[in-house]
Amino acid sequence: METKWLEDFVSLAETRSFSRSAQLRHVTQPAFSRRIQALEAWAGIDLVDRSCYPTRLTPAGETFHAQALEVLDALLATRNLMRSHQVAGQDMIEFAVPHTLAFAFFPHWISEINRALQLPTGALKTRLTALNVHDAVMRLTEGGCDLLIAYHHNSQPLQLSPERYEMLSLGQETLAPYAKADATGAPMYTLAGPAGAAVPLLSYASGAYMSRLVEVILKQAGTPLRLTSVYETDMAEGLKAMALEGQGLAFLPHSSVRRELRARRLAPAAPAGQLSLTMEVRIYRERRPAARHAKPAVQALWSFLGNPGDT
Repeated sequence: METKWLEDFVSLAETRSFSRSAQLRHVTQPAFSRRIQALEAWAGIDLVDRSCYPTRLTPAGETFHAQALEVLDALLATRNLMRSHQVAGQDMIEFAVPHTLAFAFFPHWISEINRALQLPTGALKTRLTALNVHDAVMRLTEGGCDLLIAYHHNSQPLQLSPERYEMLSLGQETLAPYAKADATGAPMYTLAGPAGAAVPLLSYASGAYMSRLVEVILKQAGTPLRLTSVYETDMAEGLKAMALEGQGLAFLPHSSVRRELRARRLAPAAPAGQLSLTMEVRIYRERRPAARHAKPAVQALWSFLGNPGDT
């Protein structure tokens, strides 16, 4: 039996909806249903009455719900007790950040924070875990980090309940196509040129957050674009490396190519403002007092981000 099954079951008891709980738990509904079924198999009895809507618990489920809450509370208390022994870690701010932002955004951003707070280099103690978007969100919802930084676009919002999580905007980012620059500074490949051979596309892995945003850009294009995928990865840095080798065209966040553009190693592969998409960079945390292990350093940083003029 896995702890997440208990958390799934408690969520279902609260929402009385498989679809809503699956959304809140960041899994597909079929996967969520299988986890509830696995819990029932472990318990050896039906815990959910599926003959009615909204969903309700069986009498055994009601009893199990109370026990599940006690078990989860005990586990949480134990974890907090263990963390209380790590006094030195109370000033360490733990971030979960998608790979692209970890490379392109975070180093510059945290340096700016230190300068704004007039702190010496490295004075703000941080620990960053780079993950894909789904796992980064799960790290926050499972209490494995203090803060989550992620991209946001209205077409692909993160499924984080505003009742449980609060958010601040850190700025904007543009996703656009780039290719290796030739000797004249022009891109080797372009999406705005005359019709001809298909352009080699360096793609994000299917299902990756950036892949879905590229799909939005391509759907919004006035005419179908002749692209053929020649390489795939879920990391923007991997696509940039291939683009620098002249292997194709890649849609990349502007922050990740800023240096390469200045050095004329990469060039925009479409006219300014075309075939691009503006994203928001957001930071999330669990709302207080619900926050499971709020740290003074986290609260101080959040207060600064919300009111930067107060420093």
